[in-house]
Amino acid sequence: MTRIQQDFSLFLEVLPSAMRERLETGPELGSLVEAVLDYGRPAEARYYGGVSRFADLVVTERDIEFVIKSIGEFGSDNRAGIERTLHRISCIRNRQGKIIGLTCRVGRALEGTIDIIDDIMRSGKSILLLGKPGTGKTTKLREVARVLADEVQKRVVIVDTSNEIAGDGDVPHPGIGAARRMQVRHASEQHQVMIEAVENHMPEVIVIDEIGNEMEALAARTIAERGVQLIGTAHGQTLENLMLNPTLADLIGGIQAVTLSDDEARRRGTQKTVLERKAPPTFDVVIELVDFERLAVHHNVQKTVDLILRGLTPRPEIRVRNEEGRFEVVQEELNEPMPPMFARPLFESGSGKGARPVTPNTPVREPVRDDEPRPYAPDEGDGDATSVRIYPYGIARTRLERAIREKRANATITGDIGSADVVLAMRTGLQTKPRKLRDLAGRPIPTVSVKSNAFTQILTGLDEILRRSNETGDSESTAMEEVLAAIEIVAQSGKAYDLSPQPFSIRKMQSEVVSARRMASESVGQEPNRRLRLLPTRVA
Repeated sequence: MTRIQQDFSLFLEVLPSAMRERLETGPELGSLVEAVLDYGRPAEARYYGGVSRFADLVVTERDIEFVIKSIGEFGSDNRAGIERTLHRISCIRNRQGKIIGLTCRVGRALEGTIDIIDDIMRSGKSILLLGKPGTGKTTKLREVARVLADEVQKRVVIVDTSNEIAGDGDVPHPGIGAARRMQVRHASEQHQVMIEAVENHMPEVIVIDEIGNEMEALAARTIAERGVQLIGTAHGQTLENLMLNPTLADLIGGIQAVTLSDDEARRRGTQKTVLERKAPPTFDVVIELVDFERLAVHHNVQKTVDLILRGLTPRPEIRVRNEEGRFEVVQEELNEPMPPMFARPLFESGSGKGARPVTPNTPVREPVRDDEPRPYAPDEGDGDATSVRIYPYGIARTRLERAIREKRANATITGDIGSADVVLAMRTGLQTKPRKLRDLAGRPIPTVSVKSNAFTQILTGLDEILRRSNETGDSESTAMEEVLAAIEIVAQSGKAYDLSPQPFSIRKMQSEVVSARRMASESVGQEPNRRLRLLPTRVA
């Protein structure tokens, strides 16, 4: 018996016997979507191809009580499940809170549903799935989590508000693979659990189903700015629907009304008040699920939103699964080139509050010539052996990228702390969990801390990183001179002496020099202020 068959038998066991027998003898059991039990009305079975109503099976209170006793408790969202399965039972209550209706939905862990978006999923970009109910959003979300955790070997955390992705119970369903699951006690706390997942569990990918309010949209932006890949779903069928939703519009950058000057409105050929994107989108890619086997892909959400706001019609990439089970692209993405009057960028480099709206007097940047030094572009794959590899810890990645570009620094951002030369971190994170970075890296690692995520603070931190990098060549000789002078001071005064803070490799060399002079030493303090302390004790 396969896993799917086992799960399906558990689903049938919670139904009243008469309903169960009718389903088992029916010809379309394998395509069952859900069973509906409403008090005093005929039972229904809904399939992918239609609906069957059993006029002779009128639902009674006993039938509803039988199902309730066979499943777990209903949560604040009026949903319950069958432990270690993906099936979901939702209830309808009367004004007194009594359950008078049940929707028993079949959950299936299917493999091979995301090969149609496999290249997008593995790109590391944040992806938002849109689609009406029944198009497979949750099914695809579950397999994305499994593939990224098992095949791509990433740290994946699922924020499972209604236990629909990983099933009911404390042990998650095998369908999510090695991904971890965080449950949410109340639906209203989903945004808090999203932030908690990032701060406490160091994920590389966060999977979240049904981003539905402004707080969750803000939490999603916070996660994306910290460099974590975000895979989520939201209410809405198309990108245009999302733009018209004031609660969730921030996911694609938000929309604001801008008043133009007379000259600018005349130059554009528009009215004085126009709509423009407020900030960079939270998600890099939006995928519209037209149906289970057909989808539309917007690879560049930022450009697509800008075109729509200017009254132009973008043409997304259309992918379908053919009769042979393989997917093919039946329509290439073609976003019309923006007319010259609209070519002015909406924002200078940056994001969020650090972004500066472009006014009519803002000069348009000239393109960089081939003979000029180019600014750092993180997706170009540049960065040689001499560049500084920076690991951002709690730092907005987009703002760090902007700082590197503006300074044209010889630096790259890395998501692997093990290969990083230095960590740029929030000071609060270092104070609350000082040993966490060392444990993650497996070694002491130089760290520069900043007070906040403000762009000016990140610029200051980058300056300090570059200053230290430039001084590295002279730091060893300076450190050796310092330790030799300290040895003489300790020998004459008989008191302990602290050297200047140094990276682990230099502290090790200093320690060897001290040992050669038969003097004791110890390392004290926490990174990045860890240093060597010379002791007046002689070693035999």
